[in-house]
Amino acid sequence: MLHRKIYQLCCDGREVCIFLRDQQRWIERAHIVDIEGDLVTIRYETDEEDEICSWEEMVRLESIGSVTQKLASVTRGNFDPLVSDDCPEAEQIHPRFPESNQE
Repeated sequence: MLHRKIYQLCCDGREVCIFLRDQQRWIERAHIVDIEGDLVTIRYETDEEDEICSWEEMVRLESIGSVTQKLASVTRGNFDPLVSDDCPEAEQIHPRFPESNQE
């Protein structure tokens, strides 16, 4: 099951965080670039002091303990989030059935 999900993430090209069980560490903002047998190739970058390093690692499927992906993010700040009333009329979702006020 994990193999199929990792294959799907590889095809989608989505950014993921991977926990390597045998090394007890997280690899953040990684891309799964290839799967060959039980070897998974992961590409990611690290920011060390004054330079950015690009890494590519091959890990065994059995050493992957967890894979997470960000679904959404919201920036923090002093702004009012958009609500449905702020959307253009063409983009608003209207109920299928008109509400009836029969009581």
